[in-house]
Amino acid sequence: MNLSDLRPAAGSVKRRKRVGRGIGSGHGVSSTRGDKGDKARGQAKLGFEGGQTPLHRRLPKQRGLGVGLTARGFNTGRYKTHYTIVNVSELEVFDAGTVVTPELLKERGIVQELKAGGLKILANGELSKALTVRANKFSGSAEDKITEVGGTFVVIGDDNEESDETEEATAE
Repeated sequence: MNLSDLRPAAGSVKRRKRVGRGIGSGHGVSSTRGDKGDKARGQAKLGFEGGQTPLHRRLPKQRGLGVGLTARGFNTGRYKTHYTIVNVSELEVFDAGTVVTPELLKERGIVQELKAGGLKILANGELSKALTVRANKFSGSAEDKITEVGGTFVVIGDDNEESDETEEATAE
């Protein structure tokens, strides 16, 4: 036995089917694709769903990119005001009589960053000290908890520069 005598096993190697090489080849004319129709003629358009309205036409149009906007035009809070949230219980670290501002909270590391809408105080937890809390927004129960212990809350903002809760109480 020599290297020149080596052959593949009988029937293990099959000739490649060469389509479209004339009638005499046995695979000419329609090149094994059958007669007529999309399958004989080539690929369908990308996204073609057999005449059904394609997915890209069934979904709403994309309206541009913005904050909170996801793909294909679904608005998930593009115009929503985002606040940095602080609970009343987190204000316990301050001494009584302290004026708590967003800058002070950031300086002390209670807040990492201030969002565009500013600071909002929520009522989760308890407060035992009288503090003056300055924020852009307060929940109703947070206002109650702050005033309950003798503290005051001051709403700071762009349109109404400052409206002090104590000034509102004296006006009544």
